[in-house]
Amino acid sequence: MELKQLCELQGVSGREELVRAAIYEECVRVLGKENVTIDRMGNVIAHKRGRDADAPHVMVSAHMDEVGLMVISATDEGLLHVRPIGNVDPRVLVSKRVKVGYAVPEKDGKPAQEPLNGVIGAMAIHQQTAEDRKRVLPIDQLYVDIGAKDKDEALEKAPAGTPITFDTAFTPFGDGRILARALDDRIGCYNMLRLLTCDAHGDTDFVFTCQEEVGCRGAAGAAFRLMPDIGLALEGTTANDMGDTPAVHHVCRVGQGATVSFMDNASIANPELFKDMLALAEREGIPHQVKMSVSGGNEGGTMQRTGAGVRTCVLSVPCRYIHSPSTVCAASDIEAQYRLAKAFLEK
Repeated sequence: MELKQLCELQGVSGREELVRAAIYEECVRVLGKENVTIDRMGNVIAHKRGRDADAPHVMVSAHMDEVGLMVISATDEGLLHVRPIGNVDPRVLVSKRVKVGYAVPEKDGKPAQEPLNGVIGAMAIHQQTAEDRKRVLPIDQLYVDIGAKDKDEALEKAPAGTPITFDTAFTPFGDGRILARALDDRIGCYNMLRLLTCDAHGDTDFVFTCQEEVGCRGAAGAAFRLMPDIGLALEGTTANDMGDTPAVHHVCRVGQGATVSFMDNASIANPELFKDMLALAEREGIPHQVKMSVSGGNEGGTMQRTGAGVRTCVLSVPCRYIHSPSTVCAASDIEAQYRLAKAFLEK
C-alpha cells in the first residue's frame, strides 16, 4: 500500500474505520487472517513470530487517526458549528476547504454516498473590529459552509457528530518533499506495513492505533493487552526549521534523517535503547538526528507506563506545519525511519 493511498483515506480520531479497513486487509494479505485482530477500541494488531522465542517481545505502534473537526450544531442560516478533534491550530483554518462526512460505499441496497464539500468561514474582515483583527478567532467563532439553505437542510446532510477532514491533495513537490494532510501519522502506518515482512528477532506486534490525537486512548488498551518488553513508537514530529527561527528552536530538520527522541512531555526514552538506536544508525549508515526539544507527547509515554513498565523509544519523521491542513515532510526521512526501525527489529 502506498503512502498516497493512506493519506487520502479519511480518519479523524474515533472515526478511523476507512483507514482501519484498508490496513486490516493489507495485514491479512501479508501475515494471514489468523495473525491479525481488531480489538474493542478499534486498533489493528498484526502479530509476527520472531526468530528467537526468548528475545524481548516488541510492540511497534503508529496511529491511524488524524486531527480534524466534528459537527455539533447549525445556525438558522444553515452554517455548521464545529469543534476540534485533536489539537488543531485555529490560526490556519479560515477559508480552508474541507470534506464533511465520509465516502460510504453501496451496501444492502443503499446507494453510495460521497462526502460533502465545504469551506471554513468566519465573519468578513470588513465587519471585524480592530480588536478582532489582532487576535486569532477561536474555533467556536468559525463555521463550515456546505451550501445548505437553512438549519434543517444542514443538519439533515451533516447531523451532529459528523466528522470533517481537511481537503488537501497528496502532492510531491520540490526536492523530494511531500505535502499532504494526515502525514502524522500515516507515515508511521505506511512504514509499519512495510515492516510486516521484516525478519524480526523477537515476537513483534505491529499495532495500528486509534484515537492517539485525543489522548493515546487506543495505545493504552493495546499495550495493556500485549504487555510488551519493549515499545517502539513510529511518529511524525514537529520540525520548526524555517524562516528566521533560531537554530536552538528548530527541534529537528526536514531532510536530515529519522529523529530519535531522548525525552518529551510524555516519556523519557530508555537510556540503553536511545544509545543503541543512535549506534545502530551510525553503523548502518542511516541518516538520523536527535530531537532537540522537550515538547509534545506520543504513544511512547502510554506504553512506558503500562503494567510493570515498558522500555520505550520513539522514532519520528520531521514534519513542518504539523496539525494543520497541509503538512510537509521529506521522502528521505520516511525511508530513514523505516530503515532504522527494520534494523532494530532484526538485530
